[in-house]
Amino acid sequence: MRQHETDAGARRAVFSPVDNRARVDAVVHRIGDAIELGLLADGEQLPGESELAGRLGVSTVTLREALMALRQQGLVTTRRGRGGGSFVSLPEIPADDRLKSRLHGWSTEELRDLGDHWAALSGAAARLAAQRTEPADLQPLRRTAEELARAADAAARTRLYGRFHVELAAAAQSARLTREQVALQSEVGALLCLVLADDPYREEVAERHRCVVSAVQDGAHETAGTLAERCVRESTARLVAVRLTL
Repeated sequence: MRQHETDAGARRAVFSPVDNRARVDAVVHRIGDAIELGLLADGEQLPGESELAGRLGVSTVTLREALMALRQQGLVTTRRGRGGGSFVSLPEIPADDRLKSRLHGWSTEELRDLGDHWAALSGAAARLAAQRTEPADLQPLRRTAEELARAADAAARTRLYGRFHVELAAAAQSARLTREQVALQSEVGALLCLVLADDPYREEVAERHRCVVSAVQDGAHETAGTLAERCVRESTARLVAVRLTL
């Protein structure tokens, strides 16, 4: 798959229907994360309210509440009249400060619980992939691991980290696991930028991902599962460590 095709797929995911639970928050997180990760560019116009509400699967009332919250965060501006609409607007507050403010809304217990759930998903996906997939089907995972090893900025690294775990679920040939991973990536969002900015850790994660791919290719399902779980637990532990400093 070419890079522009991958980016187009990620952008389509930004505007796919959100979960029924806490829909206003889900829309805020979905669009806010896309802005933080650079999937939506500064100054870019969002689809019109009716179209955007339809694509997200929410009412226009819910969408307007979400857009109001995004405006309060400084991530969206609204212009009236001819040529008006809602536009992406990166605020003056540095991305790290915005992300730390969002992380502050999580308790350490909630983060650990999220990490347990994520590790269980990725571990199960790796074990099933080792049992079900063919070596030729692992090329997307290899490519993503190598792109992560070369990624220069934290936002790109975060996108690739999340993509790897979604692709791992896809390699397990489980639609349900894949959907769960996509939903979880939306929940974790851009927070991993706070830990993946560290170059040595980026290299460590890329190597862990390579080892997962190797274990899956070898059919070593228990090793693959353990490696995938360890990777996620380490990342969660680093987020918890950042949270404890706030």
